[in-house]
Amino acid sequence: MAITTATHDMLIRSEVWSDQIKEVIQDRLDANQYVRWIDFPDGTTYTIPSVGEATVRDYVEDTALKFDSLDTGEFQLSNFNYKSSGLYITKKMRQDSYYAAMLEASFAPKQIRAMGEVLETDILALAAAGASGGQTAASLNNINGAPHRWTTSGASGVVELKDFAKVLYSLKKANVGQSVIGIVDPSVEYQLNTLANLVSVANNPRWEGVIESGMANDMKFYKNIFGIDLYISNYLPAAGATQSGAETINSVAIASGGVCNVFFSTAVESPFIGAWRQQPEVESEYNMNYQREEYVLTSRYALKVYRPENLVVVITKSDQIA
Repeated sequence: MAITTATHDMLIRSEVWSDQIKEVIQDRLDANQYVRWIDFPDGTTYTIPSVGEATVRDYVEDTALKFDSLDTGEFQLSNFNYKSSGLYITKKMRQDSYYAAMLEASFAPKQIRAMGEVLETDILALAAAGASGGQTAASLNNINGAPHRWTTSGASGVVELKDFAKVLYSLKKANVGQSVIGIVDPSVEYQLNTLANLVSVANNPRWEGVIESGMANDMKFYKNIFGIDLYISNYLPAAGATQSGAETINSVAIASGGVCNVFFSTAVESPFIGAWRQQPEVESEYNMNYQREEYVLTSRYALKVYRPENLVVVITKSDQIA
């Protein structure tokens, strides 16, 4: 008797299921390390007093001295974000599914990861201006005469090399120009990797070997630009006060697709401050009423811009890839 696929197809399993579950590829989350986290055990508002500088005046002999008071102010942190994530698996699903144990074991790690992505987004969103206590949208946000927010004037809104030089200028005018890092959109990485005149830049002794190896390596550029180490992130906020992607600063407009690339120095206090009221915490219990195991993550934290002088935002157009 001949055994063929045509005559005995019922003996063939039409679909074979794997004993593994495909996971989503995840990127690194780095912004948390650049926040100055403070202890805020109770209450609703955390206040930090500030004191200004002394004044020096010309003195005329044999006249009364002029006494000046020190300017004072205060910085306040409040408005806690209360976040939650809930998952459950029913008793029947536990009994019937081959993958039930693998699914249930992944609940807590997936909730922690999701919370990390939300926190990363919220930290970098401080650069979007608005209610963060930092920059004002559609403004140069000048400090000591130097801008700390601008839309690039590059062709079609792409980044230019002079933007990086301008970042250093603005930070140095604010006395924070050392150990600068930049968190930029992948479109900025693309633009730098495809610059035709890359090797002809004058003050770039650390750019040797770019032609052979390119500039990007995993999450971090292994070459820096004018002393600025660049990191890549997909969590940067869109431009504009409402994060619409559109912003005009000093008559230079990006009509859509604008993204806020963030620069600051790690040699001084971070531009961002935050406080945990409750670190991410996962709890689980069996709900007899619904016959299911429930997993709940909750956390509370507050974030704000603390050092606006140590924050520069360069807005580029993220969809100019050709």
